[in-house]
Amino acid sequence: MNLVTVVATFKTRPGLEDTARQTLIGLVEPTRREPGCVLYDLHESTEFPGVFVFFEKWVDMQALDLHKEMPYLHALREKVAELFLESPDVRTYSRLA
Repeated sequence: MNLVTVVATFKTRPGLEDTARQTLIGLVEPTRREPGCVLYDLHESTEFPGVFVFFEKWVDMQALDLHKEMPYLHALREKVAELFLESPDVRTYSRLA
């Protein structure tokens, strides 16, 4: 099985770190229950508070595509301009070794 790895970085607007943190934490449990989700962990930078990174693993691109259509992700997209300095940097990877 060739898992799909996702690294998604969010840079929070100053002063909105707590709101952004709680908003992103709210995605973790429902996402972990999705079919095809192998790993879904949220991290915050130890050097730059308010910079958050999701590290995700999905069984395949189809599972990731279904994840992108979940209502809680649509709700997050509506808050991106308010909470974050820019659109999240989302990158996908395939494991080589």
